[in-house]
Amino acid sequence: MGMRAEFKQFAVSGNVMDLAVGVIIGGAFGKIVNSLANDVIMPPIGLLLGGVDFKGMYSALDGKTYANLEEATKAKAPVIAYGAFIQNVVEFLILAFVIFMMVRAMNRMRSGMASAEKAGG
Repeated sequence: MGMRAEFKQFAVSGNVMDLAVGVIIGGAFGKIVNSLANDVIMPPIGLLLGGVDFKGMYSALDGKTYANLEEATKAKAPVIAYGAFIQNVVEFLILAFVIFMMVRAMNRMRSGMASAEKAGG
C-alpha cells in the first residue's frame, strides 16, 4: 500500500477524530485543573503556611530588591520564579492523580468484562 493510500486510510479512520476529541478535551481539562490548583487548592495551603502567595515567590539573580515579581519582570531582571514552579508541580500532581484514577477505573471495567466473558462463555 502506498503512502498516500495509507495516509488516506488513517485520515478517514476513527483514529484522527479520536485524537482530535482527546486533544480538545485535554485542553479543557487542563484549564479545569489549572483553576483547581490556582483558585481552590493553593490559597488554603498558602494561608496555612502564613499567608504565602506562591505565584509571587521568586528570587532575583541580579542582587537587587524588588517589591514583587511584576516589578522584577518589568525591570528585566533575571529571576527564578520558584513559586510558579511549585504551582506547576501541584497542577501536575492533580492531573497525574486524575489520570491514574481514570486508568484504574478503565482497568477494573476491563477486568470485570473479561471475568464476565469467561464465566458466561
